[in-house]
Amino acid sequence: MCDPVVFLQIMILDSFTTQLLSLCCKMSDLMAEGITIVEDLFKSREPVLEMKAVYFMSPTAKCVDAFINDFKLKPKYKAAYVYFTDYCPDDLFSKMKVFCAKHIKVCKEINMSFLPLEAQVFTCGNPGTFRSIYSPQSSDRGQTLETLADQLVTLCATLDEYPGVRYKKDSTLDYAKILAELVDNKLARHYELDDNGKKKEKTQAQLIIVDRAFDSVSPILHELTYQAMAYDLIPIKNDAYKFKAKDGSEKEALLNESDELWVKLRHLHIAEISIGGLKQLMKQMPVFRKQVAEKTVHLTLAEDCMNKFQSSVEKLCKAEQDLAVGSDVEGQKVKDPMRTLLPVLLNPHSTHDKIRAVLLYIFGLNGTTEENLTKLIQHVKIEGESEYITNWKELGVPIISSSSFFSSRKPSRRDRSQEERYNLSRWVPVIKDLMEDAIENKLDTRDWPYQSECPSAWNGSRAVSARQKHKPSSQDDHRTGSRLIVFILGGVCHSEMRCAYEVTQANKSCEVIIGSSHILTPTSLLEGIRDLSKKPMDTFTIVEETM
Repeated sequence: MCDPVVFLQIMILDSFTTQLLSLCCKMSDLMAEGITIVEDLFKSREPVLEMKAVYFMSPTAKCVDAFINDFKLKPKYKAAYVYFTDYCPDDLFSKMKVFCAKHIKVCKEINMSFLPLEAQVFTCGNPGTFRSIYSPQSSDRGQTLETLADQLVTLCATLDEYPGVRYKKDSTLDYAKILAELVDNKLARHYELDDNGKKKEKTQAQLIIVDRAFDSVSPILHELTYQAMAYDLIPIKNDAYKFKAKDGSEKEALLNESDELWVKLRHLHIAEISIGGLKQLMKQMPVFRKQVAEKTVHLTLAEDCMNKFQSSVEKLCKAEQDLAVGSDVEGQKVKDPMRTLLPVLLNPHSTHDKIRAVLLYIFGLNGTTEENLTKLIQHVKIEGESEYITNWKELGVPIISSSSFFSSRKPSRRDRSQEERYNLSRWVPVIKDLMEDAIENKLDTRDWPYQSECPSAWNGSRAVSARQKHKPSSQDDHRTGSRLIVFILGGVCHSEMRCAYEVTQANKSCEVIIGSSHILTPTSLLEGIRDLSKKPMDTFTIVEETM
């Protein structure tokens, strides 16, 4: 922000900018800039006429109206310094001028309407886009795609990238294509003229947009790396993990980039984070010797994950992996997937876990018969909530098998037979294939059309973190090379987030950044799928039951 902020004492935020600011800085950072109070834009506030106010908000009618109410009749503050996350529409800007012109000292658009959750992960902060895009009852699909496009443009602007844009061609849904067109057009307008009056050239970057149906397996599978496992099995909300300390008191810890031990551990397999192994690792890290609280958090969380794994998940994993991969540990093809599925259905697993197993069975076959689907729904005892399974069709995922050759065609996978993998973690997210193929220029243009091409020599630009305050964890943080941005329409899961780091580490010349409208867990995805056919007021939360 500009120099006047030093003299301001109050900052007013909406819900989105509250999240954004909390990811990028601490209260101490704000205080260093002269901000002593942070308030909610939509809550009742007492006037403080001797103070100037910074408004950091989204350019929406709701936010602008709330801002105007602070000054329309009787001003609440001495002056207003307004910063929008994105382009403010002319009608809203004019409305502000009519009512508040004499009170506004600064009004700027700072192009940052995305949430930098991790060093290489961002979201648009809106889980509601899933329903808006995929529900057959949606009335705001077009506007939602427009908003996502605007947010992606601000991401590119923040990274100073003007990427070539590609998308996954789909035979049933064209949402990725529509979004690619919108983003490319908005990027062209944004970069039409730079500060020197010159048109900005394309940078050494690619933005690839895929639909959630691109990989329906990864967000459903039980994943055994630390971060993904924790968010699947433990009730973590808003990155807050609640646990009991040894003295019996309730504790809460945030699992985010400020926890350096979390950053070091989150992508490791749970087998590498056994309790003994975790203690040994921490002994080798002098920087953490005095941070007893952090050690306690991860000892407790790892133990919670292992308890869940040993009590129920371990029994599911072999069947899930066989169904997902299509072969067993020895590499033998699964000839009768129903024989793999039946033990899961006959054992006392939760309804939730049985739904996941049934979906993996159906995905592996690219759809099943109406008769078989009815029997499966009866087995799981969800006759009244069959939408958990049937609504996947709204994403373009085949649930009922088709005789069409093209509808049953599955994408070929990269050969990873020589890679060392744990027996219960043989599945590799499809997005990793995409990332590696894109970096190696192996994507077929028939399946991955260019909306606009990037320079033929796809290298040479400086790659920096998508996160403003990221602390370098290795010498690779300041790498040089190209940048690949992958956006998944409909949510990104933790195993896919991990792939961005793995591919970046393996390809030092290219940084991979991955993002979506929101982060998925298996539970949140299933609830979202179920609710696609419901009216907004009919949505409710999944209830876990065991037979």
